[in-house]
Amino acid sequence: MLTLIQAVVWGVIQGVAEWLPVSSSGHLVIFQQLFGLEVPVFFDVLLHLGTLGVICVVFWKDILGIIKAVFRMDFKSEYGRLFIFILLGSIPTALIGIIFHGLLVSFFSNLLVVGVALIVTGAILFFCERRESKKELDAKDSLLIGLAQGMAIVPGISRSGSTIGIGLLRGINREKLIRFSFLLSIPAVVGAGLFEVGNVAWSAVEWIPVLVGVITSGVVGYFSLKLLIRFVKEKRLRWFSWYCWAVGLGLIILAIF
Repeated sequence: MLTLIQAVVWGVIQGVAEWLPVSSSGHLVIFQQLFGLEVPVFFDVLLHLGTLGVICVVFWKDILGIIKAVFRMDFKSEYGRLFIFILLGSIPTALIGIIFHGLLVSFFSNLLVVGVALIVTGAILFFCERRESKKELDAKDSLLIGLAQGMAIVPGISRSGSTIGIGLLRGINREKLIRFSFLLSIPAVVGAGLFEVGNVAWSAVEWIPVLVGVITSGVVGYFSLKLLIRFVKEKRLRWFSWYCWAVGLGLIILAIF
């Protein structure tokens, strides 16, 4: 049974860790394994929809521009090309999620995997800002960033950290990279939600705590997303690497000893 307090706690965790580059799935595993807490599948799905709503609020102009370009069949405009790049980036994400779903699910009970993955995330964040960010996004970049997003299915690999990190290593313009990274998350979150929704017993859902958790994740997620955008623009992603390394090392020690 999901209580209101649990719903708020999970909403805060989801809202903070979904956008800040510290891996929301990794923190989900940490809290479940170390504190004996369990998040129902349906609640996890809806929490992601809450943070997805944040993307729609922050990037609504871009989403509207893409929709207009698609209806006009104008794939040579900026938004038309962006739509194509999102499609390209979604391909490796979908393939990884479908082919390796069973293996990836098994990682959600393995603190050692989460620890190692957080170390990897920290390394990406530490080294990613050493290049100038002037390059325009292209098809190859889209596929590579989509591959990074697919790898972020592993708990401990941050989706935002890996996609933005790989983009920065490729030297992509920061403003355009931020927009692409978060718009690319929309089909991934929707697809994952649809994949899991068939396993949910909706008749047993207690909607009041669920709605409280979703609203909490949305509100907290809005501010964490704004904070991340600011950190990317100010070249301060490296700050998060120390956190990822500290938590990752702690988990590895716990798992081994």
